[in-house]
Amino acid sequence: MAYRSMEECLLDLEKNGQLIRIKEETDPHLQMAAIHLRVFEAGGPALLFENVKGSKFRAASNIFGTLDRSRFIFRDTLQLVQQLIDLKSNPVEGIKHPINNFKAGLAAFKALPLKNPLSKPVLHSNIKIEDIPQIKHWPMDGGAFVTLPQVYSEDVDQPGILNANLGMYRIQLNGNEYTLNKEIGLHYQLHRGIGVHQTKANKKGLPLKVSIFVGGPPSHSVSAVMPLPEGISEMTFAGVLGGRRFRYIYEDGYCISTDADFVITGEVYPGENKPEGPFGDHLGYYSLKHDFPLMKVHKVYAKENAIWPFTVVGRPPQEDTSFGQLIHEITGNALQQEIPGLKEVNAVDAAGVHPLLLAIGSERYTPYAPTKQPAEILTIANHVLGTGQLSLAKFLFITADDSNKLTTHHIQEYFQYILQRINLKRDVHFYTNTTIDTLDYSGTGLNSGSKVVFAAYGAIIRELGTEVPEIFKGLSQFVNPKIAMPGVLVMQTDQFKNYNSAHDEMSVLDEQLKEHLLSLQNFPFLIVADDADFVSANLQNFLWVTFTRCNPSHDIYGIDAATFNKHWGCNGSLVIDARIKPHHAPPVEKDSAIEKSIDRLFEKGGSLYGVG
Repeated sequence: MAYRSMEECLLDLEKNGQLIRIKEETDPHLQMAAIHLRVFEAGGPALLFENVKGSKFRAASNIFGTLDRSRFIFRDTLQLVQQLIDLKSNPVEGIKHPINNFKAGLAAFKALPLKNPLSKPVLHSNIKIEDIPQIKHWPMDGGAFVTLPQVYSEDVDQPGILNANLGMYRIQLNGNEYTLNKEIGLHYQLHRGIGVHQTKANKKGLPLKVSIFVGGPPSHSVSAVMPLPEGISEMTFAGVLGGRRFRYIYEDGYCISTDADFVITGEVYPGENKPEGPFGDHLGYYSLKHDFPLMKVHKVYAKENAIWPFTVVGRPPQEDTSFGQLIHEITGNALQQEIPGLKEVNAVDAAGVHPLLLAIGSERYTPYAPTKQPAEILTIANHVLGTGQLSLAKFLFITADDSNKLTTHHIQEYFQYILQRINLKRDVHFYTNTTIDTLDYSGTGLNSGSKVVFAAYGAIIRELGTEVPEIFKGLSQFVNPKIAMPGVLVMQTDQFKNYNSAHDEMSVLDEQLKEHLLSLQNFPFLIVADDADFVSANLQNFLWVTFTRCNPSHDIYGIDAATFNKHWGCNGSLVIDARIKPHHAPPVEKDSAIEKSIDRLFEKGGSLYGVG
């Protein structure tokens, strides 16, 4: 269905039993976010908040809360979009079967943005930033944030919508040092198109004009998070996915999405930054306060009866998990076409996406060799770490499976496959002093840290242990040994103090275990944590703690380890120190008073009775 607006989409969801209206007054300060989280956790419907305290505008959330709901929203176009992507990867298919692909060709006409449409609903009124629902999501957040923005910028050397970038970068509306209604914070991370645009504008000494679209047809929000190849406009993709051309005008030199519910325009000047954050982010921790670009507000527009869409991020899974699932479903094997030899990849949501990447490649370099060992998958690993958002991966596990039965989406089975085969003297490859995800605080500074590749392939060299060996029950300093999964043992020790102390503690562990290598052979991975019971309780806890709290170059040790011709390896188990460090950001936690305040909505007589 080609929705012309956010409201059309919401009415369609309501008609099909997938939306609930909340008529009671709700507070944008923590309360609305808490309601969203509880409904999302219950697998509940989309929400329309009709009475937002302090604002005349309604708000909506959980629109993309499940993959099935996203499929429903794009039910008329999803298959055609997939077909177009497949045709781009294999254009010969279109030539061979022109009749079968005729509809995909017609759908492509929707890609051309439509300038100066007759209807311009977003220009209905000029408002102020303070008129927008000021939604604060987590207790330690620095202010109210826009969490579903479509941030538009143009290339100063190649202006125009077809060379523009549309991205989803969080926006801070108030708090900190921002002058209300005049300044807002623009947070964007590494490898983002807007960064290229700002760099070019800075070199010319020009301010970068930025337009922030909020709401509008749901295809616009999805387009802002799509990992499109450089040179392909998100606005063209929005037209195809939404079955409706992206409509726009220019006002005061700014591009305006005329179908958006709200548009904020402004300029980013060279060298002008202000502290942005903290913000509870999608890793499950707060991203802390740092200097980010300052956007000076020009004008704010809103359509009549505009609806403010928002989401809440935190420890996965959250609504952005469904975004990721939808993107994977849309893109299919496009990434495999881009990276030769790559069969499958999974950015693990439970570990916050960028900290942990699992991959399966091919091994075709030496089919004549009697011994199977990593070769081509090392080449593929380097290609992966040099490709778009994949380059933010901190832990990359990669293998090859000649039987084609292994999948990265059965995570525990994948880990067991790797752990049965990994040679810890050969298969661990570090990248030190490099860039990592802006939101990852495990490293040595903002955007700074290390990466590690585990590239394992070949015959099974060990059975994986499922019972705690006796040697672990008598260790000093390291207690409460637990099995997280076959081959992975978790222990806990004292709180992390500093790296000098940590090295001493790991030396003690090494001394206690290196004489018992035979007892370690079935446990290639040992995890040191603050709470072994929590880490071993389920797979999600293991993934979240282990891979978000470790800087590979600093926090990986080995039993009986050594450096061989500048290559690190160990004869015994590999040890990951996954304790919380003093420089880490605190995890996000719900506010008990806020949780209690929303109970009324879920009780008999409340709008959400029976949900959650």
